[in-house]
Amino acid sequence: MTDAHVAGLRERKKQRTRWALVDAALDLFLAKGYEATTVDEIVAAVDVSQRTFFRYFAGKEDIALSLLTGYDTLFIAALAERPPAEPPVVALRASLDVSLDAIRESDEADTARFRKLHRLIDDTPSVAAGQLRRFAETEQAAARILARRAGVDEVTDPRPHLVVAAFMSVVRVAYETCVRDEITEPAEVVPRVRGLVALAAETLPGAWSAAP
Repeated sequence: MTDAHVAGLRERKKQRTRWALVDAALDLFLAKGYEATTVDEIVAAVDVSQRTFFRYFAGKEDIALSLLTGYDTLFIAALAERPPAEPPVVALRASLDVSLDAIRESDEADTARFRKLHRLIDDTPSVAAGQLRRFAETEQAAARILARRAGVDEVTDPRPHLVVAAFMSVVRVAYETCVRDEITEPAEVVPRVRGLVALAAETLPGAWSAAP
């Protein structure tokens, strides 16, 4: 067995443990309530230690939102790799497509997690607040990348933040309409988000052209 094969097996085992923790947490949060569920109960459901839990997650909010955080990570990584000369909104849309493609290609397990997570967010104000914090952190990370690409100071030049705020507001509204209309299937979520982003590009050209 090669070192690469061993490393691959080890990584797959880590991913299985990670997703087992996520699934146990979401099930417990929905059955018992987010606030009432403890980390001890989550690790007991998977038969791992607290040390293992904290190797993967910072706490309950982190594990609850981990599915969405993964898509955000894809978005930010894709944005950092876009061509420097590309217009900011073009780069943002192309990077969003990377995360939307990941959602569209989700397997049945991820689709089930997506449904559970939206139920949890809808029923739990503290998790909904955590989602808004996560969204704000992603927005700030994207603005830093745009500022660096344009060679401007992200602190003194507001333009990268304005462009990202306008773009991310559209994305947030798109996801909120999915929640409102109880759309949780990736095959429906992705075209809804893409459609509203395209509509914004057509109807708000002035707001989206103030790029650094």
